[in-house]
Amino acid sequence: MKGLFVAAVVAAVTLSGCSPSSKQQLVLYSPHGKEMLTEFEKEYEQAHPDVDVQWLDMGSQDAYDRIRTERENPQADIWWGAPATTFSKAETEGLLEKYSPSWSEGVNPEFKSQHGYWYGTFLTPEVIMYNNRVLSEQDAPRDWDELLDAKWRDKIIIRYPLASGTMRIIYAALIQREAKRVGSIDAGLDWLRRLDANTKGYAADPTQLYLKIAREEGLVTLWNLPDVLLQVKANGYPFGYVIPQSGTPLIVDCIAIVKGTRHRNEAERFLEFVTSKQALIKQSREFGRIPARNDIPLTDLPDWVAKLDLKPMDVDWQSLQANEKEWMKRWDEEVKGKGRNK
Repeated sequence: MKGLFVAAVVAAVTLSGCSPSSKQQLVLYSPHGKEMLTEFEKEYEQAHPDVDVQWLDMGSQDAYDRIRTERENPQADIWWGAPATTFSKAETEGLLEKYSPSWSEGVNPEFKSQHGYWYGTFLTPEVIMYNNRVLSEQDAPRDWDELLDAKWRDKIIIRYPLASGTMRIIYAALIQREAKRVGSIDAGLDWLRRLDANTKGYAADPTQLYLKIAREEGLVTLWNLPDVLLQVKANGYPFGYVIPQSGTPLIVDCIAIVKGTRHRNEAERFLEFVTSKQALIKQSREFGRIPARNDIPLTDLPDWVAKLDLKPMDVDWQSLQANEKEWMKRWDEEVKGKGRNK
């Protein structure tokens, strides 16, 4: 399990004067990456030396699937990170605990559960990411439809969508966009089939995606803005990004307490810790996040947040939530690997 380092545990035990067995474990599932998860694990354990924070870094869809599978014997206490559509589905399935954080009034109604089960933490724009060591900003695709041009054949690498909440949202939003333009879901699948024809491969996890683009195995992908910024800062990867001109799905990324947690009080305390104003400002400055709260002044955030020129895509989120699973099933069966057969 990631997030557990023997040396760190020994040091914490020495400083706190307690044994590992006397520590209360707190487990979270999250797609937010080892950099941010490690940072807040350390900060929380320093503030609360009687707690051992453990985390699994996994795709948001994988986190949802795991929580659903474990519902009779929950292993996680906190679920930190997935689109609001996924959290909403988990709410209807009884996978979340009701909790109202101290800052609940600082989030717009559309960014939180109407019944208090999950709350938006970040707003996440989806972008076209490219290797800027090879491509200039002018040469990179400027919009979604440009990805279908034959010049990008075998230059696109995509995170495998079925395991990724980010990619499921992007694909479902593009299916919905084409359905609105043409009048048929099949038109959206055909658009993705043409994208598949240009796709060299599907990365099993974000790390593989980053490495393939950095190594120039592919030059372009579809991904989320915060992770692009984080990989540039943390690993020096040669990544640039373009916000699609026609509009981008603006994902509301959320947090919740897992139903049946054995550490309810600690889960509440951790949730408050990582969603405080101080924590959100740090997450923005150091990890490229855009806080969903409306009570944090832009002057406290990095300049790039204020300068973002976002055009949200017109997404029917209720319809997307209702149909996304079926659309992704059809993509897997009818589209993946078949684009060049057309």
